[in-house]
Amino acid sequence: MPAAVRLWLPVVVSFLVQVPSVSFVASDSAGPDAALAILLALAGPLALIGARRFPGPAVVITAACAGALPLLRPDIATPYVALAFAIVLGIIRGARLWVYVSVAAAWLLVISLAGTLGVGIHPLRVAFTTLALAAAMGMGEAIRARRERFLDFRRSLDARRMSTEQRERVRIARELHDVLAHSLSQINVQAGVGLHHLDLQPDKAAAALASIKSTSNQALEEVRMVLGILRSDEGEESEPLAAEPDLTGMPTLIDAFRAQGMRVDFVNTLDAESAVPTPVQLALYRICQEALTNVLRHAGDVAASVYLGADRGKYLLAVTDHGATQPVSPLPGAGLLGMRERAEVLGGSLRAEGMEDGGFRVEARIPVQGVRR
Repeated sequence: MPAAVRLWLPVVVSFLVQVPSVSFVASDSAGPDAALAILLALAGPLALIGARRFPGPAVVITAACAGALPLLRPDIATPYVALAFAIVLGIIRGARLWVYVSVAAAWLLVISLAGTLGVGIHPLRVAFTTLALAAAMGMGEAIRARRERFLDFRRSLDARRMSTEQRERVRIARELHDVLAHSLSQINVQAGVGLHHLDLQPDKAAAALASIKSTSNQALEEVRMVLGILRSDEGEESEPLAAEPDLTGMPTLIDAFRAQGMRVDFVNTLDAESAVPTPVQLALYRICQEALTNVLRHAGDVAASVYLGADRGKYLLAVTDHGATQPVSPLPGAGLLGMRERAEVLGGSLRAEGMEDGGFRVEARIPVQGVRR
């Protein structure tokens, strides 16, 4: 409902109900009482104009006018609709204390003064008015409760949407970090090799350039894969632009690091790689890629070993270098954080620690059963 309608509808309805009927009855006896009764009938609708910004004072004014009218002209039995609107709107807009205090005080004061002044108000009218006031308060509380439930529901939806968006941002950042950090580290190493051998050993420089070309092409394909995932998330019915890496690509990944001068031993004891869930294969591949990238970046051509297998109901990936110190990522902890997130999102865990001999070990464990998809 438009805001203008919500503002003026109570004003117009209460005016049409109260003012014409009070004017008609009051006109039977000319005098100041008749004019004052019409003013009291008119004051309520006028007070509702300010009920949006000042709901509490609006209730006080309408309650005072509604109470004064039967004391002034007990023969006028027109229902004071403006008070009902003020009660409901006051409760909805948070002026509950104003509503209960002002209405109760006004009604008790009317009953007391009616007995003191000898104004005859029929008991049935007192009972009916009391029930009407209680009904208006109950309606206001019901609408307020329903509105609060609706707002809580909307806040819950907004929180879930924000949480989903945050998870998507983390996932995208993790994918881009793993792709770019690995590829750029290899390109950086090969560029250094190429510059070192450019003059004296051009064949080695050419091999380094060829490796840079191959690595950059692979990085481009993997970035296109990430973009393909984003496109599919937008609802388009299209396949990712490149296949996600899995455990079948582990030997190729190891060979790529060996081509950079690293000595890497690879042991795979998994019986059937095809039985490993796709999310687990991607996580183990990326963790291995990031761990070896850290070794290449921070430890150079030291020997490293990669073990892939199963242990006590969990997939196990262990990447160990011999002689490197604890890696420090360009963004503090970004690489280790990404690896840990990949393991934990699948119900697993990741441990990264230095060893007594100066090396560093990254160990990821992901449950074989009950993997979170």
